[in-house]
Amino acid sequence: MKHILITGSTDGIGKLLALRLAKEGHFVAVHGRSEAKLNAVLTEIKEESGNENIMGFLADFSDLADVKKMASKVTEQMPKIDVLVNNAGLLKTHTDTAENGVDVRLVVNYLAPYQFTNAVLPLLKKADAPRIVNLSSAAQTSVSLEALQGRDNLGTNEAYAQSKLALTMWSFDLAQKEPNILVVAVNPGSLLNTKMANEAYGQHWSPAEKGVNILYDLAMTDRAKTKSYFDNDKGSYAQAHPDAYDAKKIEKLIELSSSIVLK
Repeated sequence: MKHILITGSTDGIGKLLALRLAKEGHFVAVHGRSEAKLNAVLTEIKEESGNENIMGFLADFSDLADVKKMASKVTEQMPKIDVLVNNAGLLKTHTDTAENGVDVRLVVNYLAPYQFTNAVLPLLKKADAPRIVNLSSAAQTSVSLEALQGRDNLGTNEAYAQSKLALTMWSFDLAQKEPNILVVAVNPGSLLNTKMANEAYGQHWSPAEKGVNILYDLAMTDRAKTKSYFDNDKGSYAQAHPDAYDAKKIEKLIELSSSIVLK
């Protein structure tokens, strides 16, 4: 039995992955930002899987103070984390700016997982073979350090693509700094049949299961390779954006990220 935490797991591929792992008998921690939805999903997973080892954590990832609180609760309530899946993500939203004045997509998709993961690293280090699966995207574009400080306004798709490249750059950096933790970034598939894709584009190309299957493989099997990027549109490991291999750009990004997040 592994201890697995999946962020953004009250719907979409996060929820489907949680259910699959629960059915296998693992200890699964689910995260959501709506208390009612989180409780409903916890009940549903327990009933469908017959597994009572399901735990819920509540946090709004657009608020880094909330992320910090959740990390503290996870540290108190989980003995270790074998697998962390940073799945929480945002594209279309009613408000473009987060609590700290930064574009909400940069916060939810990058700064929040960056802060949360660093806060729970001690729990990952308690596992025998810990791994982190970070959900990237085929959409990746150079990160504006000005935007990351709330000094530059970005369009929806631009902010999303920047957040996903930032996440990928950090994934590679973390893999290098923590050689005992397997860290892999993955594009689970473009336009999967999820709420996010349907709300943003009104269509989908592939079933959600395509994304669930690759997340499962990277979380649980030897298909995962550290400091790498898996592109599920191609069904193979691939090159990420060139900036993900630029040591100087990565160093500047991590330095700035570290100064922004709440210690």
